[in-house]
Parts: sequence; structure tokens; C-alpha cells
Amino acid sequence: MIEGDDWGRLAYLGLILLALLGWMIVEYKSRLGFAMRSAAAWAMIFIGVTAGYGIWQDMQGRIMPLQEVNGGTVELPRAQDGHYYATLTIDGTEIEFLADTGASELVLSEEDAARLGIDRTSLHYLGEAQTANGVVRTARVELPVVEFGPFRDTDVVAYVTDGDMGGSLLGMSYLGRFRIEIAERRMILSR
Repeated sequence: MIEGDDWGRLAYLGLILLALLGWMIVEYKSRLGFAMRSAAAWAMIFIGVTAGYGIWQDMQGRIMPLQEVNGGTVELPRAQDGHYYATLTIDGTEIEFLADTGASELVLSEEDAARLGIDRTSLHYLGEAQTANGVVRTARVELPVVEFGPFRDTDVVAYVTDGDMGGSLLGMSYLGRFRIEIAERRMILSR
């Protein structure tokens, strides 16, 4: 969706393109076919560079480490969307979480619970949680081994939700085990 500042930028870009088009018509008046081929070639180069930059931005999170372990700390860089993401190893399976200091509990999406071998048909959805998408049902589970960088915890209580979630949430029931510092676009967790 185009916002207020974007309209000004589009108008400015339009004026630049209009000036370039005017210059091309005057400069290449007798060789308009050559000018059009040259313009098409430069447009393709521009589109290629723009697409490459967009792909690089999308891949950056995959290429660069999502988190860094420095001695007794785990550092999470702030993602492009402004959030912090943490990768925990639960019973040998890596699960990506949104580190959410506004969430009370460690909450697994149904997809991540299935990856951990949790049979959702055996779960008892007795609890409820208030989310940005409304109220969802939750089922309490216990995670035998949770590893986060150099830290290892056993018998960690978590909740599986049957609600629509984009991923799992790392709430304060787990984050509260750490000293949390946020500085220079990084969340630093230590014990």
C-alpha cells in the first residue's frame, strides 16, 4: 500500500523519468530505434539489479546467522520486520521462535508441535489464550530438553495452540529465565 511519503517519492521519480525521456527524444531524434533498444537494455539492467537486491534482502536472514553465541550470552539481531527471532533446539529439532516479551508463555504452533512429534489428536485443549488474532485454545505440554545457545533446560512447560499462528512464540515463561538487554538493534540474553 502506498503511504504519504511514497507518493512524493513516486512523483519525484516520475519527473526524473520524464526528463530522461525528453532528453532521449531530443538527443536521438534521428535514431529513435537505437534509443529505444538502449533504453530497454538499461531498463532490464535496472530491473535485474532491483530484483537481485530484493532477493538479497530476503536471503540475508538465511545467510547471516539468526543468532550469535558469545560465551555465556546469546545475541539476536533485529530482523527487517523489527522483531527478534530465536532458534531453540527441542529434543534435537531446531524450532524458530518469535521472541515476544509481550507473550506470557512459550507457545508452539501446530506445525512446530508436529515437527517435534507431538500428536495433536492426543492433546487436551483446556486452556485459552488471548492473541492479536483473538482467543485461541491451548493444550499444555512438557518439553523434555530445550537448548538455546549454551543454555540447557529440562522439563520446560509449553502450550500448543490450535489457532492460526505464523510461527511459535517465545514468551516470558522462558525468556524470564534470562537477563534481557536490548541495545544497538540486538537483544542480548544471558544468565
